[in-house]
Amino acid sequence: MNVTHSLDAGSAIAPQLYQLLRGRIVRTELLPGEVISETEIAKAYDVSRQPVREAFIKLAEAGLVQIRPQRGTMITRINESAVMDARFVREAIEADVVRLVAETCDAAMRRELQDQMAAQQRMADGDNEAFVRLDELFHRTLAEMAGKPYAWRVVEDVKAQMDRVRYLSVQKDHIRVLIVQHAAIVDTVTRNDIAGAEAAMRAHLREILRSMPEVAKARPDLFNTAR
Repeated sequence: MNVTHSLDAGSAIAPQLYQLLRGRIVRTELLPGEVISETEIAKAYDVSRQPVREAFIKLAEAGLVQIRPQRGTMITRINESAVMDARFVREAIEADVVRLVAETCDAAMRRELQDQMAAQQRMADGDNEAFVRLDELFHRTLAEMAGKPYAWRVVEDVKAQMDRVRYLSVQKDHIRVLIVQHAAIVDTVTRNDIAGAEAAMRAHLREILRSMPEVAKARPDLFNTAR
């Protein structure tokens, strides 16, 4: 396995390995059906097998791998049902988050959100991966503004399958759609329009209902439609 990121020896190893492997699966650098080995990853990163095993367990909990004793750990296909479950949970949490932000949005919050929108606009025709990072920042910032950072950690834990679809769907035309939706959220939040902010967030998080069938049609090899 090629090592593209080094580990921070001063921090827990297993969470770092989890994030690195999660990212590679989401970006389709590791494809469904591929087998990854505890031994190979431990050797590649010069760590013991224990943190690798812990990372694999968390990947399995996220539905990204299947651990098969004596046969290796296999990357799973994208499960459409799991994507829908994650979207449901995410909408329930973030609809309440954005209501709280709309209730309390002040001048400093407005400036931050407007600055982020300007950064997103600059990425509209640029680096897709950079836009994904800005998208994550936008949603995390809203949770932090609401005083609910734990809510964002919950969302991060459940949305791995959703992220796989989001990554595959993020192309120039789709990025522009997402930016328009983000702008609608910011507009309602900065006007302290609580009901409008909730409606804008729900509409935004339901975008995947439209994009997933298109992605699944284009890349059927990556999907498992069993429910």
